[in-house]
Amino acid sequence: MKARGAKNVNMVCIIAAPEGIAAFEEAHPDVSILAGKIDRELNDQKYILPGLGDFGDRLFNT
Repeated sequence: MKARGAKNVNMVCIIAAPEGIAAFEEAHPDVSILAGKIDRELNDQKYILPGLGDFGDRLFNT
């Protein structure tokens, strides 16, 4: 979107972890983030804590 000239870009997500928000903000400092819920952290396996676990497993029903 930015490559096509969009000036006001927003990221909307249902759930996020602080580590993901930090990485996204570093890569796209000019994009606003709206998250429905920010969970506490990612564990060593990058599962979202306290309760979502592996987002990919949830998304692909594996």
